Amino acid sequence: MTSSDVVIKKLAQHSELTGPDMAHVRRLTCAIRKLTPGEDFIKQGDFPRASAIVIEGILARYHVLETGHRQYLSIHFPGDWPDAQGLFLEQMDHSVCAIGTAVVCAIPHEELIRLFRERPAAAFAVWRETLIDASIFRETITNNSSRKPLARLSHWFCEMYFRAKQAGLVRRDTMALPLNQAQIGEALGMSLVSVNRTLKQIRRSAAADFKDGALIVKNWMKLSSIGEFDPAYLHPTIQPRR
Repeated sequence: MTSSDVVIKKLAQHSELTGPDMAHVRRLTCAIRKLTPGEDFIKQGDFPRASAIVIEGILARYHVLETGHRQYLSIHFPGDWPDAQGLFLEQMDHSVCAIGTAVVCAIPHEELIRLFRERPAAAFAVWRETLIDASIFRETITNNSSRKPLARLSHWFCEMYFRAKQAGLVRRDTMALPLNQAQIGEALGMSLVSVNRTLKQIRRSAAADFKDGALIVKNWMKLSSIGEFDPAYLHPTIQPRR
């Protein structure tokens, strides 16, 4: 599958693109960049000139605190646009890095703007991407601030698994999630001790396990119940408007 195919496949999940729309997308310049684990695609404070689309692997948005610790803001799978807002905001207010090895397609902003002017349906599709992204942000705020550790971590595991499955990254109830416990804590506002203790609770429930950078879901119904998970905020069945 080419980088253009990855982009079109993701947009087509929620938007109708005509043949000419897809042809224009395929003509975009796509500079492929391979990232090593932890490598930044763009840093907080940078002035972006291109937008990244995940082609392989996983990317994450994050802030760096004065203490040097990170706050991971969101996780992104193939087809996602982790810095689409850079098209219209002059300076980056966060960084984007690889979680594990990853491949991204960098498309110049000037070409995307031209695409949006010439093919409004493509612009609407990317807009929907940013709206779903914002919905995930809202759920993250609720999850990190209102749920207790067991529900919080279980909910996050559910989201990662659900989105990975949509992206075709789940094999035999297992997905690669190359994060350590400290990084999971930085994503969920939990201490390392709390993450470790909560993982033990999830293992004892026989709902899921996490080890060696892999999430294994053993009982989806139980995990989603513990995590109070309802995928509606991910809009998996959104119907495009003509």
